[in-house]
Amino acid sequence: MKGFLEDTNYSIGLLDEGATLADVIDNCIYEHTHTGKKAFYVGDLGKLVRNNIQWQNVMAPIKPFYPVKCNSAPGVLEILGTLGVGFACSSKSEMALVQDLGISPENIIYTNPCKQASQLKYAAKAGINIMTCDNDIELKKISRNHPNAKLLLHIATEDITAGEEMNMKFGTTLKNCRHLMECAKELGVQIVGVKFHVSGSCKDLQMYIHAISDARCVFDMAEEFGFKMNMLDIGGGFTGSELQLEEVNHVIRPLLDVYFPKESGVNVIAEPGCYYVSSAFTLAVNVIAKKTVEYDKLLPSGVEQTRNDDEPVFTYYINDGVYGSFASKLSEKLNTIPEVHKKYKEDEPLFVSSLWGPSCDELDQIVENCLLPELSVGDWLIFDNMGSGTLGEQSTFNDYQRPLIYYMMSFSDWDEMQDAGIASDTLMKNFFFVPSCIQLSPEERFSTAA
Repeated sequence: MKGFLEDTNYSIGLLDEGATLADVIDNCIYEHTHTGKKAFYVGDLGKLVRNNIQWQNVMAPIKPFYPVKCNSAPGVLEILGTLGVGFACSSKSEMALVQDLGISPENIIYTNPCKQASQLKYAAKAGINIMTCDNDIELKKISRNHPNAKLLLHIATEDITAGEEMNMKFGTTLKNCRHLMECAKELGVQIVGVKFHVSGSCKDLQMYIHAISDARCVFDMAEEFGFKMNMLDIGGGFTGSELQLEEVNHVIRPLLDVYFPKESGVNVIAEPGCYYVSSAFTLAVNVIAKKTVEYDKLLPSGVEQTRNDDEPVFTYYINDGVYGSFASKLSEKLNTIPEVHKKYKEDEPLFVSSLWGPSCDELDQIVENCLLPELSVGDWLIFDNMGSGTLGEQSTFNDYQRPLIYYMMSFSDWDEMQDAGIASDTLMKNFFFVPSCIQLSPEERFSTAA
């Protein structure tokens, strides 16, 4: 490990026993209110440590490979690399990012289903050989640009829940696997394993049983062609809930023991993304504009109006949106609700409200309909569970400015890292002590992760 990324400059605050993340948020809001009211994140990197311990307790010996596109904040990658987690990369920039951490090529997988030739050549030069493939066109492209590639055949799973559709679906059928193996044999490309993915929104965990059974069929098929298969990737879809993790493990463990026992020499890996980071980040945003609107314009189609006409209805604009931290809102529902930072009375009236980003674009709607006390321009809103799909490469639409990131960790989580022997001296130099009684200064204590 090289230590912290050389092209970034940031620090991690160690919280004493009397300090909490809520205190950090309060202090940061106090500072930002006086210096510029920029949106910012508070990242609890100790949550990554705790989630990794939970993974080892429940899912070992399945090795996690973290999908970098889920959250590429340097502090996240640094801690996960220190914990010994592998990385699943979808682009050249992601591969370069984790290589700068000193991660060995064996712990990097190139997972983009539609790979660019130039990026395949980069992976070949960097020695990143393990990658996924689900069709013969990709197979031929890989053979031309990365002759040492080791492929995981990505097989499809029927994981679309009722009433839910996907615009694009990746993965090949069992029948087509035979064709791909024939092509790989002709082209001299190695096939070393199988990958599948079950969506986190899938409620039927029996889908894992079908997927693992299909994977076993592909492994048996590979023996006919002389391929030596040694890797099974069970994908992502882990929500971050300990209960869900235990439920998945309860379903897959018996089948893995039968189809891929330890003595088979097959390494089982997974790609937990939001599992690690979703609950680790909190986003604070500021109300920059406000207006009163007609109630019926806020109602979803088909919903009957039941409100008193005398009650005001508010639209609020905040300093972050779908062209920034809420980018995932374009493709999925927001999995968190806004919390008002200012104190208000329990009996204070709540009003129908909607939240919009700063671009004034019709797509830049963050929350369509919610109940909030009346807010003023300058008030702050807090969004929990904002660590997944929010801290990657973001748009510069409308002069969007990337939020600051304030990294924190408790002393108990730091002790866990030390006890496990994974806290290097280089890593320790990037920590500083945060007493519970001081006000935090972004200029003095932190820098951006941009």
